[in-house]
Order: sequence, then structure tokens, then C-alpha cells
Amino acid sequence: MKYTYLFFFSLGAAFIAAMFLYLSFTSDNTQTADPYPPQPTPDRIILSWSEDPATTQSVTWRTDVSVKKAYAEIAVADPSPDFQEQKQKIEAATELLVTNNNAANFHSATFTGLQPETMYAYRVGSEENWSEWFQFKTASDEAKPFSFLYFGDAQNDIKSLWSRCIRQAYSTIPDVDFLLHAGDLINRANNDEEWGEWFYAGGWVYGMKPNIATPGNHEYGRNEEGQRVLSRHWQPTFTLPLNGPQGLEETVYYTDYQGTRLISLNTQAMYADSTTIQPQVAWLEGILENNPNRWTIVTHHHPIYSTAKGRDNEEVREAFQPLYEKYGVDLILQGHDHSYGRGYNLLFGASRKDKGPIYVVSVSGPKMYNLNFESWMERAASNTQLYQIIKVENERLVYEAFTATGALYDAFELHKRKDGSNKFIDKAPKDVPEIINIPERLQVKMSEEEIQEYRQRFEEYKARNKGRKTLQIEGLEEGE
Repeated sequence: MKYTYLFFFSLGAAFIAAMFLYLSFTSDNTQTADPYPPQPTPDRIILSWSEDPATTQSVTWRTDVSVKKAYAEIAVADPSPDFQEQKQKIEAATELLVTNNNAANFHSATFTGLQPETMYAYRVGSEENWSEWFQFKTASDEAKPFSFLYFGDAQNDIKSLWSRCIRQAYSTIPDVDFLLHAGDLINRANNDEEWGEWFYAGGWVYGMKPNIATPGNHEYGRNEEGQRVLSRHWQPTFTLPLNGPQGLEETVYYTDYQGTRLISLNTQAMYADSTTIQPQVAWLEGILENNPNRWTIVTHHHPIYSTAKGRDNEEVREAFQPLYEKYGVDLILQGHDHSYGRGYNLLFGASRKDKGPIYVVSVSGPKMYNLNFESWMERAASNTQLYQIIKVENERLVYEAFTATGALYDAFELHKRKDGSNKFIDKAPKDVPEIINIPERLQVKMSEEEIQEYRQRFEEYKARNKGRKTLQIEGLEEGE
């Protein structure tokens, strides 16, 4: 059940509002504007799942503190505007969130008893102020084809530069079934304007397509004792499953969708508090061992194998990779390293690569790191904003990575065999060279030794992939 706080005293809410009005003025009486102030009209409307995607749908939204009681209305969608005559109303749960900029009420509701594969219209609000009507379609209660978008870190310049990526992604596949975010949605955990930018960038898409999200290190801030704790925005913003280990609610969970088990793990919690490792491991083994689905996809923020120089998440690899191998997980979707890499595990080697998961690290925002050309990588990219479309089609999984300008950059297919293993088919476009140059803005900060080291790692990467692709680093050739 979603955490709920009831507020009965109008005086308290008025005091909070007055306090933030006072703090919004500087000593010289010039106003410091809140760029995304809450209003009586709902905003930050976002769909997610807390229960069965075939028969339920959860929605969360924000208003100012004047809205004490909020509602959600739903009806089966119909081409006629008369569908509203059949609407049903449910009361929302409400909780107060005091941020660095404002105080707001966050509301959440879960529609239950829905019919599978049915389009519904819904709106949220109060007796005085309502949102527009949105639409969504429930999942099938059977294993059927579907697609979703996967985004690595958004994190920085979310409004100005990440927005083009999510909008291009939705333009590429507007009939996508849901969105998956692999952590670091924002840069500063409790900074309300960054969450405002994240909602500005995705806009009404979040209200039409459900979202699966896993927290990254930037969703963790420090409390008064200096401990790293989950953002105060996380649980008010999302309504996610409570089927994970105690204490990790709405960050460690799974959702079964049309024959695929989608799993979120909280790797940042492991670094913030090592006592959270074993509960996640035990929980993960349980849901992998008792998994009736044909496909299994896992997302977490810190990569099993990194793509950036100086990064190696040994704790994450030791905790989870043995279970991925043991139970035949198909695909691991990660972020954190602000570059792109796709490949196999290192344990088995090329001769047994069909037995192991495919690991992907990607970035959708503008913050970029240099590649390290690790030996697990078979396709790489630097300084490139990407989004991924993943389609699950019964016995086949199709993966495609696109640049923020909509160009296909990488692709592969997994074909499920009768014994549960996968046949891997590389579909990366042969006429698209890998983007692996060091951007000029970073080159000027590198020493000659660092440039030589990068060039050496590149040569080793090229040798490993000899005969499979033609590579060169523009601007970093010998003598330049």
C-alpha cells in the first residue's frame, strides 16, 4: 500500500505555503522564482505499475498544498466523447513533500479490476481542477509480443538536451508499450527543479505510457547524519511494486509483462549500506528460480562490466552475475558509465557466449565519459546520446540502439531455443562506423600519456574485432 499522510489542518498547510512565499524573496526584495511551482491543477502525471499490468494501472501526480482531497476517474475509452458517462471515481492517497523550492501534495491511485488488452481513458484532479483525459492500454494476460524503450542516464541538462532524446525515441515508436529508466534520472537527488525538468522533457508521454524506473547513485542524497539515502522525491513520484525485500520497497521489485519478467535491483543501496546486498541476492534467486516466463530482463544502475576508464563494480558483479548465469537471464540493462557498450560476459568466453546474458551500458543524456575498450565489449560508442527499442516477440527478442538523431547504431537478436538458451545474431549496421573519438573538449584536458594510453586500448579493441569491422580514431592517429 502506498505510503499515505492525511492532513486535516488547513492552518498547517497555509503556514507551509507562507513559509515558502517568504523564502522565495531575497534580502533586496527581488523574487527568486521557482521554475516549476505546483498549482491546484495536476502536473507531473505519470503511469507506473504496482500490481498486475493486465488488470491494474497506477498513476501519480502533483498539486499544490491547497488540494487536500484528490481523485482519479476512469472509463473504457470510446471514439465518442460520451465515454465520460461511464466513468468511475476513486479517491487518491495523498502525501506532502517539502522540497528545496516548495511544498506540494503528491497523489497516487491504482485502478483495479480492469480488463486485459483494453484501452481506458482517465483523468486526475480534485472537484475544482482536473487534468485532461489521458489514455492507456492494459497488458494481455498471455505471452504476446510487446516493445519498450530503454534509457540510460538522463542526469544533466535534462530540459535542454535530454528532452530531444526521449522525444525522438517516442517519435520513432509511438505505439511502444512502456518506458524503462536505468537510473540517474536527475543529477541532485532532492533538487525539485531537476525533477521538474525531467517531467518537462517527457511531458504527456509519461501519462500515456507506464514507466519502470530503477534508482542510480544520483537518486541518493545525504541526510543530516551524512548517510546516503534515497531521494525524498522517489516514492511520492512513482507507484511501483512492493514485492521486493523489506526496506527496499519500490526500488527492488519485479513486474511480469506478457511472458517476460522485468526485474529492478538497487545497486546504489549496496554501496550506501552493505547490509542490503544479501537480502537482494536471496530475493533475486527466489524470483529467478520460480519464474514461469520465457524471457527475463534485469535493470540496475551500476554495470556488471564497465565501459568507462577507472570503473569496476566488483561488488555488483560478485553479488548478481552468478545468478544471471545460473538461471539464464537474457538481458541486463544498465547505466552509470556515460558511454555505450554491448557484449557478453567474460567468464565463459566466445565459445560459450550463447549461454550467457547480453550486457548493455548506455547513456541518453549529454554527460559523457571516455571509453575504456574493455574486452567484453563488441560494440561501443563515446560522446553519443542513445535510446534503445527492445521488442519481445514470443521466441525472439529484438534489440535496437538509436542515436538521439534517430539513426540506427547497434542491433542484435536473441532467438530462444527449446533448452532455454539463446542464439545470438549480430545485426549491427555494417555501414555505420563506431563513434569512438574523444571529443575535442576532452582532448584538450588530456596529457600526451593519457592520449597514448587511449590509443593503445583502442588498438587492442580493434585487434580483438579484426575482420568484423573497420575502425579508426579521427584526430588521434599517430603523429597528430
